[in-house]
Amino acid sequence: MVTLLIVVLVSAMCTDPPGPDPADWTTYHHDNTRSGVAPELAPLGTLSKAWDATLDGAVYGQPLVVGDRVFAATENNTVYALDAATGRTIWSTHVGSPMPLSQLPCGNINPLGITSTMVYDPATRLLFALSETTAARHMLVSLDATTGTVRQRRAAEPPEGNRVAHQQRGALSLVDGRIYIPYGGLDGDCDRYIGSVVSLPVVGPAKPISYHVPTTRQGGIWAPGGGILVGDRLMYATGNGASTTTYDGSDSIIALNPELKLVDRFTPTIWAEDNSSDADLGSMTPALAGGYVYANGKRGVGYTLKPNHLGGIGGQIDQAYVCPTFGAAAVSGNTIYVPCVDGPRAVTINTKGKITVGWQAVVSGGGSPTIGGGAVWVIDTSLGILSALDPATGVVRQRIPVGKVHRFASPTLARGHAYVGTMTGVAAVAGA
Repeated sequence: MVTLLIVVLVSAMCTDPPGPDPADWTTYHHDNTRSGVAPELAPLGTLSKAWDATLDGAVYGQPLVVGDRVFAATENNTVYALDAATGRTIWSTHVGSPMPLSQLPCGNINPLGITSTMVYDPATRLLFALSETTAARHMLVSLDATTGTVRQRRAAEPPEGNRVAHQQRGALSLVDGRIYIPYGGLDGDCDRYIGSVVSLPVVGPAKPISYHVPTTRQGGIWAPGGGILVGDRLMYATGNGASTTTYDGSDSIIALNPELKLVDRFTPTIWAEDNSSDADLGSMTPALAGGYVYANGKRGVGYTLKPNHLGGIGGQIDQAYVCPTFGAAAVSGNTIYVPCVDGPRAVTINTKGKITVGWQAVVSGGGSPTIGGGAVWVIDTSLGILSALDPATGVVRQRIPVGKVHRFASPTLARGHAYVGTMTGVAAVAGA
């Protein structure tokens, strides 16, 4: 009996996902600043398709990698653990029936299940996903990363507006034992949604805490990178709001404390024009580079901000036209690789916060870049092609097809591979 117990315990320890490792990719763009950098990735070799895993739905969130496992979630509300080397399914867990598009007031994802990037907690070895199920219920689901067993399901509804009008696209954040969940609206901006952030502890029955944009409608927090952590502040970009006369908290970079109280904000002076023309900051997750926060959005104007004093209305350090952006940037030192709709650009921020626009890569589709192995990686989302770019010039070094992807696809870089969520599952490219 003792011998058997020892064997069982050793077996369980061998199959458990490991604890924190810088080579792991446990959250969107690797870390809570959303740098998009894979620090342990080996130098770039010749790219080849390693495997394709066909899952039960489209994968909109960025795959996570912990040890020898890839975690992915589908719009059919199924979470998968895949073998990182082969793509073989280790386990899969269906967490609820997704919301059919026919029962939504608008939108472009059918069905609507798990859209955002999950987050893995090394301390508890739990994997967290936000699922939308029938009747537009938004549930935070925690799963045992070893077995796929559901440990908890907790309601995490947006605090204001009609819940059926909300879509949860922004990546989840894990900060000091709490999960933070941003909400925006459906494609088409229909019905009454209000941008918000909801938070729950990683374990326990506690009620959610929340913040919502003080607008009567819209102000969505929907960029796929979610928020960035700067010190003890979570910073999010908010979309256009309903007002064009009285400032309503929309079209801004907001800073929230761990209790989700608003502590700081930046808003362009042309916020009213942005609101009226749908040209707001909400389309790109803010970035942290060279000691400054960088913001950009649909209008294409980039702003640098002091992280400890965002400056309120018109309080930027510098501004310059860069490009319209959708998604999330990747950052190396004081260089930001910006997700422009007509191909990524390299933007540098000097010690005084001045913006300088550098190269533009000839890659269409507007995918969100990541960095690793001496290359900048970006997906041509219109063609489903992954490119590795020279970081100094933007010249394409290698390209490889990965399959049909969604508009905001961004490659995960870990364990010598690039992993891409596709409209049919996950594709893995070797040589990363």
